[in-house]
Amino acid sequence: MPNTINIQHPTVLIIFGGNGDLTKRKIIPALYNLFLEKRLPDKFAIIGTSRTKFTDEKYRSMLLAGINEFSRTGKAKKEDWAIFSANISYQAANIKDVASYNDFEASITKLKEEWKEDPAILYYCAVSPDLFCTIAENVSKSKLENNKETTRIIIEKPFGRDLESAKTLNAKLLTIFDEKQIYRIDHYLGKEVVQNVMAFRFANTIMEPLWNRTHIEHVQISVTEQIGVEDRGSYFDHAGILRDMIQNHLLQLLCIIAMEPPVNFDADLVRDKKVEVLKAIRKIIPGMIDKIAVRGQYGAGWVEGKEVPGYRVEVDVDPNSNTETYAAMKFYVDNWRWQGVPFYLRTGKRLFKSASHIIIQFREVPHNMFNHKEENLPKQNRLIISIQPDMAIKFQLESKTPGLEMTLNTVDMVFDYSGKTKIDSPEAYETLLLDVISGDQTLFMRADQVEAAWEVVMPVLDYWENNKMPDFPNYPANSWGPENAEALIAKDGFHWINLPDKN
Repeated sequence: MPNTINIQHPTVLIIFGGNGDLTKRKIIPALYNLFLEKRLPDKFAIIGTSRTKFTDEKYRSMLLAGINEFSRTGKAKKEDWAIFSANISYQAANIKDVASYNDFEASITKLKEEWKEDPAILYYCAVSPDLFCTIAENVSKSKLENNKETTRIIIEKPFGRDLESAKTLNAKLLTIFDEKQIYRIDHYLGKEVVQNVMAFRFANTIMEPLWNRTHIEHVQISVTEQIGVEDRGSYFDHAGILRDMIQNHLLQLLCIIAMEPPVNFDADLVRDKKVEVLKAIRKIIPGMIDKIAVRGQYGAGWVEGKEVPGYRVEVDVDPNSNTETYAAMKFYVDNWRWQGVPFYLRTGKRLFKSASHIIIQFREVPHNMFNHKEENLPKQNRLIISIQPDMAIKFQLESKTPGLEMTLNTVDMVFDYSGKTKIDSPEAYETLLLDVISGDQTLFMRADQVEAAWEVVMPVLDYWENNKMPDFPNYPANSWGPENAEALIAKDGFHWINLPDKN
């Protein structure tokens, strides 16, 4: 999240998993858009690698198809693609064979001679997590460069399967790379509106005095998906939604809402504040899990007029699976600012709508001076931060309805990205890749952050794995989840706020 960026250092990006979906859908379209915006170094090369054999030309054609289908800027222009693709090459390699890594060194040496400068080397692990350590170890064993100042390794979630495996992964990576070289990507943190929460909080004097337990009643963070597990059945059935979403995406959103202001946007200062939040989350003990956590699994149903299968009959899913496809949890952050304010997190698949949003609900006015008819009682103010499908920040306030009587009405004060900015907002991967190139770690998770997030959820994960749910599946496709999820929040006097429905 830099203010000014020096991106002119020559750079080589080696993508392990160079023919995978992540590369085609996200990484290359993001890099192409950065190229169009003139944000890449003038001397920039991409080396894709996997076991599959491609010619450079065939590989470039595959990537072009990905750009044409997935880039926010639409189909690539012939002249732009010609310039961009000239910097792309492909080398078939066995990731597990250290000899293959020496072949990369030959390509890099050739670029050094051409550029007459030593480039920064970025290793992007767009592969299965069980290969992260293999890649790191083979980089260290090979002739490939590991300059502590200019070499970086990029890994995608999941960062471990549990606390112990996360610690093992971090320990292995840190024997080869320094923490400042490791970029753990959580793409949610690269989303424009998520970054804007920091600006909204810390650049406006009107908000920060209200941002505490005195004025805020509760917080809701929801990431709901209408799709099922699609072709990820094998992975998902061994993970579940708590691991896949709450341990990373949703807890990181909670951190951004709850963190104290850093002195500045130095990466470690920002991440220190996020770790403080995770360490302040009230510890979960086994006896309280059923009171603060709900799980669900979707059954069959109808979505947009089409019948869809239940989770247990999806491809590569155990027909007796106990894996949760829905999770809702209540957290408390036990510190001076947030003591007693509940944070409700929920996420799930095959729900009624796909949407991601954060709701800050403020407390009731201390005294109602208006007439006491129910329809004229002042409603509580809400700050609604919509991440997707629409990017917007909306403040719901009470106002007088035009007319002869003092009648209240809820009005929206809206900042809508699509209507208020002329700039086409970058995709999350554009922001994150630019930060990797420029060496800014603000939006990337540090080792202690990852481990602290695992510590928060481990009691629930262990309990759920050791206690089967006899009533799975317990919610139909195209619903808002299991009934006891509503009970989780209703017993505190609240209800889930479902967007984009009008509330």
